[in-house]
Amino acid sequence: MLEASFDYTPLERGDIRQAVILQVRPNEILVDVGAKRDGIVPTQDLERMDDKMRESLHVGQEVPVYVLNPQDQSGNLVVSINLGLQQYDWERAVKLLESQEVTEVAVTGYNKGGILVQWGRLEGFIPFSHLMTMSAEMSSRNRRDAFDDLKGLRLGVKVIEVDQRRRRLIFSEREAQREWRIQQKARLMTDLMEGDVVRGTVTGIRDFGVFVDLGGADGLIHVSELAWHRVEHPNDVMSVGDEIEVYVLDLDRKQNRIALSRKRLLPDPWDDAMARYHEGQLVSGVVTNVVDFGAFIVMDDGLEGLLHLSEMGNGGLQEPYSYVKKGDRLPLRISRLEPDKRRVGFTQRGLELEPPAEDGAEASEEAVPEASTEATAEATGEAALAEEEAGSVVAEVAQRTKSPTKWPATPRSAKRTRRSMTLALPKRLKTKPTPGPTQTTRARYNRRRQKNFR
Repeated sequence: MLEASFDYTPLERGDIRQAVILQVRPNEILVDVGAKRDGIVPTQDLERMDDKMRESLHVGQEVPVYVLNPQDQSGNLVVSINLGLQQYDWERAVKLLESQEVTEVAVTGYNKGGILVQWGRLEGFIPFSHLMTMSAEMSSRNRRDAFDDLKGLRLGVKVIEVDQRRRRLIFSEREAQREWRIQQKARLMTDLMEGDVVRGTVTGIRDFGVFVDLGGADGLIHVSELAWHRVEHPNDVMSVGDEIEVYVLDLDRKQNRIALSRKRLLPDPWDDAMARYHEGQLVSGVVTNVVDFGAFIVMDDGLEGLLHLSEMGNGGLQEPYSYVKKGDRLPLRISRLEPDKRRVGFTQRGLELEPPAEDGAEASEEAVPEASTEATAEATGEAALAEEEAGSVVAEVAQRTKSPTKWPATPRSAKRTRRSMTLALPKRLKTKPTPGPTQTTRARYNRRRQKNFR
């Protein structure tokens, strides 16, 4: 006893001690904390407990207590069972933060930043950014509806922050889901075998392929394994949310990767191609891709081949882009069929197809120069007549004065007339008048001049 008294450590506020219940009274509980005097659990602490917890307390039960006051005014040792249990939960939360184990919480409420949860005797918080079942982008009404569905449910979460001084306890459902998916993937990697056929849901689509959820773990279908024909983009054949059966192509247990295939579960169109098709047969197909040297065509059963540029239309095209585009359905003739090499060639020669629309445009452009030539000739004739009339006027004036007259280079009136007519024409029709009519007018003027001198 004497040695034990020397080893006794005085109690301080905030200490957590294990105590044994000595007596349960209506307004208080007496406990033995191993000190020189018994501890008292006040009425206020009992009121903070839920009814189930308070009714479960009995004499002889061992409980954790929190020292509120080592000695009050009456010399009593005041302790709290409720805070003792909460302290125990805080210590458990710290251990969970370090171990990153998954625990469960109950949804009790929500605010603008996330949802409120109850964990043990502590209240915690899950931000919207760490929720899988609700999104921060939801409207207030949709958020209320989603919360009504979540209230009372238990969620698997991880502890991501513990601050007892600020009474801050933060959980993350997203991190727990990630951990759960890792565990599920490890289980699937153990259970799955290459060649198995499983069912999954499309969860994501990328340029290089499709991700499929197999029940907690994602596998990848590469774009080349989506179909037997060429797939330009996975969106052309799949959509998010589609439920499909897939073939387990490869399992990389070191990298935890699952390679899947969809086309392995589809019939290979090349298996009976020779029985269904022959060279010279008329078929139709849809353009899947257009390149500089031609277009790739897929028939309805998935058989894909090339329509070379030299085999398009009448064979005289310089480039394919103005003739076909992706998605066009074209009439074709099989020109070459090689199932052993998985090749088929198409042609359109001899199918009496309508010429491309560009031919009509060229014809309309060729009609424009003819119209411009006629308009130019008409304008030139009118200018020539104006010059002839001007020459006659000059001749009459010379005859009346009986004086030698010099040949004018060009009458001014004729210049003005010709210039005004030329400017009035469109730009493409502005041409100089032909010299034929002008030379005729000049010869006629010379004959009249010689006659006057006689």
